[in-house]
Amino acid sequence: MHISEILNNNKISFSFEFFPPKDNTASEKLFKTIKELNSLKPAYVSVTYGAGGTTRDLTHDLVLRIQRETSLTVVSHLTCVGTSEALVENLLNDYQNNGINNIMVLRGDNPKGEPCSDTKQDFAYAKDLVSYIRKNFPSMGIGVAGYPEGHPGTPNRLKEIEYLKAKVDAGADYICTQLFFDNNDFYDFCERCELAGIDVPILAGIMPITSQKGMHRMAELASGTRYPAKLLKALSRAEDDSGFEKVGIHWATEQVLDLIDHGVKGIHFYTLNRSKATLKIYDSLGVRSSAGLVK
Repeated sequence: MHISEILNNNKISFSFEFFPPKDNTASEKLFKTIKELNSLKPAYVSVTYGAGGTTRDLTHDLVLRIQRETSLTVVSHLTCVGTSEALVENLLNDYQNNGINNIMVLRGDNPKGEPCSDTKQDFAYAKDLVSYIRKNFPSMGIGVAGYPEGHPGTPNRLKEIEYLKAKVDAGADYICTQLFFDNNDFYDFCERCELAGIDVPILAGIMPITSQKGMHRMAELASGTRYPAKLLKALSRAEDDSGFEKVGIHWATEQVLDLIDHGVKGIHFYTLNRSKATLKIYDSLGVRSSAGLVK
């Protein structure tokens, strides 16, 4: 299903993100997770792309497998870094031939330890890749990323919204945000988008904290992530890893409830290829599937 069909209705879209497994054991474990989450009837699922396109083949294989073996709508990530025009053309032709009609476009990161290499790729910025896809694959649904806490590479918050609008003007159908832990950051971001004339749906990215180690890793990977003092205080009271996880899931649940009350268009869960936290959030919401979550 095209992403516009999913988002242009009266329901709140709930979606999940996975990353491609590196071996057969991890692959089978992931598909068990997908099967568990499939019962929640998500609007769509997305598959990430490694830095510099390092998981390109794994991403492609996982996307095709989800398309073949499930009834889920799947969105494949695609980055500018390490990508050529010929590669994009071949990849999107393959996707369309297999009934996959949605892409999440990102500028992407360089592999760790490698310098920026804009001159070695055909698309310098996400807006360039969006424009190419919209022109050459007009029926493809296109998503782009938003940063409620600010883009780590753009300290100027005014320019940040200008760049986001350029991606939308180039043909993006929706915006999906990076994770955040204070909903006020998301609401402020949405208002600034509205002031800039950005009128596409904006989906809120939520990642439940499930371990202390994971929280610190998250802080490194998602540069600029802000942990509110109230959240840190609650986590500090946890007596063990189980308690830490409960606090993190409770915080995410409260975020989701507040977002629903404020009429958010959609919520995108960063699952880390696990189902437990997402299942518990649904349970706390009192629903068994996304079908029960209407505006």
